[in-house]
Amino acid sequence: MELHKIKLGITHGDINGIGYEVIIKALADSRILEMCTPIVYGSPKVAAYYRKTIDTEAFTFNNIFAAKDANPKRANIINCVNDDVRVEIGKSTKMAGEAAFAALEAAVRDLKSGDIDAVVTAPINKQNIQSGSFTFPGHTEYFAKAFNTKNYLMLMVSDLLKIGVATGHIPFNQVVAAITKEKLVNNIRLLHKVMLEEFSIRKPRIAVLGLNPHAGDGGLLGDEEQKIILPAVKQAYEEGIIALGPYPADGFFGSGEFHKFDATLAMYHDQGLIPFKSFSFDSGVNYTAGLPFIRTSPGHGTAYSLAGTKSASEESFRNAIYLAVDLFENRKRFGALVKNPLQRHEIDRTGGE
Repeated sequence: MELHKIKLGITHGDINGIGYEVIIKALADSRILEMCTPIVYGSPKVAAYYRKTIDTEAFTFNNIFAAKDANPKRANIINCVNDDVRVEIGKSTKMAGEAAFAALEAAVRDLKSGDIDAVVTAPINKQNIQSGSFTFPGHTEYFAKAFNTKNYLMLMVSDLLKIGVATGHIPFNQVVAAITKEKLVNNIRLLHKVMLEEFSIRKPRIAVLGLNPHAGDGGLLGDEEQKIILPAVKQAYEEGIIALGPYPADGFFGSGEFHKFDATLAMYHDQGLIPFKSFSFDSGVNYTAGLPFIRTSPGHGTAYSLAGTKSASEESFRNAIYLAVDLFENRKRFGALVKNPLQRHEIDRTGGE
């Protein structure tokens, strides 16, 4: 299937962090324009400020009023904030939070109307964005609510690892209560579906981690593995999904066991993201699996300490763009294949045994 240039929305995130620096550096790469039409939801004024700050004035945006007006040969930008917006590099401000949310709202409207095909989000500050309209711990939960998605998963992606997090952004003292057999089975099903349909892996192997040290050590260090996690793994396996575990997290990553699997389901945030960022800090991408559209983001945060220093790496953001385009095309390709009965039979037959 011939690739087409998708319309890719990009939200500018926190205007006082490294968002604009990594956006501009990534979009200055001419290869990006060969695969997508980028549309930044942000502020031409702020963009111009950062172009000057990081010495990239040779790069320019095409100012547009609506996504339908985007020039496929240019990096486009839509103004979403008031002209009195003020940049305070490296600082968390209320104005920065308001600007970040305004961009998100505009991108969501265009996603729902079909004016853009996918979205990449630059990092937000999870505190200054809080308001009566945004009461979420992060992008993942915001998009899930906006699109009425119940079964979703934060999935960290790199060439080396793909790690989903069962309980997402919640306090650690709420993790145990949030882990249920039903939730884990749904997570495993979703991981299998995503690996098959969006990453084009025909027989994905999924590892499931334990919750307790040594995966409970036979019940000596906790019984969640025996009562919840193992039954979930067994049910998924009985459904034809190659799911194995639960594995002790330390040994699983320390021994390199993860190399044998296409994806891993961690029980809580740090259990999955500490090893992921240890291996893939500069290159990793965050993907929200389960949404009706493709949403990715860089694996890093606002990095206030680097803002304005010209030293922020755009590698993760560029990878987020590449991944968004790849997953969009793979999802579309899979959808076309299943419409053909013979090809659908082949996919069903080889998708899981």
